[in-house]
Amino acid sequence: MTKTGLELAKIRSDYQKAALDETETGPDPVIFFQKWLQQAQEAEITEVNAMTLATVDASGMPHARIVLLKGLEREAFIFFTNYESNKGKQLLRQNKAALLFFWKELERQVRIEGRVEKLPAEASDDYFHSRPRGSQISAAASPQSQIIESRAALEQKVTRLTETYAAGDIPRPDHWGGYKLVPHFIEFWQGRSNRLHDRIAFEKQIDQNWKKYRLAP
Repeated sequence: MTKTGLELAKIRSDYQKAALDETETGPDPVIFFQKWLQQAQEAEITEVNAMTLATVDASGMPHARIVLLKGLEREAFIFFTNYESNKGKQLLRQNKAALLFFWKELERQVRIEGRVEKLPAEASDDYFHSRPRGSQISAAASPQSQIIESRAALEQKVTRLTETYAAGDIPRPDHWGGYKLVPHFIEFWQGRSNRLHDRIAFEKQIDQNWKKYRLAP
């Protein structure tokens, strides 16, 4: 290893905040996720709804980025983005994805895997018009993931759209909207001392019931 590698190898924390038992999670992982999310909010964790979204391109290469959870329905995790972005194109080709939440202050993470579907246009309209006006303009102006001439050109487009819609509502662009991920697998990870972590997983069965089991750390 290089010197930097040796220094990185020495970085470690001993997790001691909590434990996780099968009886605590209950039979429904989405309900338990809501409990953990609430606890993360109460702990005043910054960007508590930030999650890694992982997708796969046509060559099988995985891609990951941070997006924000913007809704939680019965067995559906909701987020919004540009349909023509790299992730949007990847989800169009392969509608399976994974989410990862990491709340380091609570020494917890949650892994979620499932099928992704577009939200109805009405739901995307409702959320789009609930956003700050500046965010609406940015969504309309940005050709997300595409090569652009310069920052200045992008800002000029924002200025033009701001002037265009100065006196009225901003229409939701056709290229922007919501998705929901319907999970078939959810794993709850609680850090424990000496790397002997607790991992409780749920897997959706053919009869749509959840099977629960413990994984080795």
